[in-house]
Amino acid sequence: MIQLPKLFQSEPPNPVFGVMGEFPHPGALLDAARGVREAGYTEYDTYSPFPIHGMDDAMGLGQSILGYIVFIGGIMGVSAAMLMQWWMGAVDYPLNISGKPAFAWEPSVPVAFELMILLSALAAVGGMLALNRLPRPYNPLFYSQNFTRSTDDGFFLCIESVDGLFTVRNAEELLERLGAQNIEVIYDHGKLDEDLLEGDGVSVPADPQVVSSQ
Repeated sequence: MIQLPKLFQSEPPNPVFGVMGEFPHPGALLDAARGVREAGYTEYDTYSPFPIHGMDDAMGLGQSILGYIVFIGGIMGVSAAMLMQWWMGAVDYPLNISGKPAFAWEPSVPVAFELMILLSALAAVGGMLALNRLPRPYNPLFYSQNFTRSTDDGFFLCIESVDGLFTVRNAEELLERLGAQNIEVIYDHGKLDEDLLEGDGVSVPADPQVVSSQ
């Protein structure tokens, strides 16, 4: 049997994506987000039909780095434009036009400006997609029937299993203390490790996508 290098070996996915709880109103979701952050969790997200004022501060998200990404894109655009015009006019194909210099920054501004705008826009779109981990057509939360209300009148918080503090039991207990309703264990695709789940206090459901703790 041929053994592939570790770089090309795919690790089996964690069968548990996270634990999700529903909250009755925006204020409860805001308090829950603050409580989850104070408990030490960092890998969690909130879902609501509309933006909730103060949610970024409650989750401790801080300032986005997207502005720095756009700034770097703009600097790269200006630098590339100036370098391109200098190479074309002064090195690769210099022309003597009425004794004017082969390269000057003043007439190079329009091209530099346009390339700055172009690369800044591309950096903004690319940075936004990367920071939001998009595109992602598949999300395990879509398998929860209750989660469909997140675009109507539902307010949800999901603690993800990639968090270093995550265990199913602890996440369920925390969400219950914070006032969550309809607490669900959300399963990812892949093979379920029944010993691991049962040892964590979770029974393996017949449908390995969603199980409710209620």
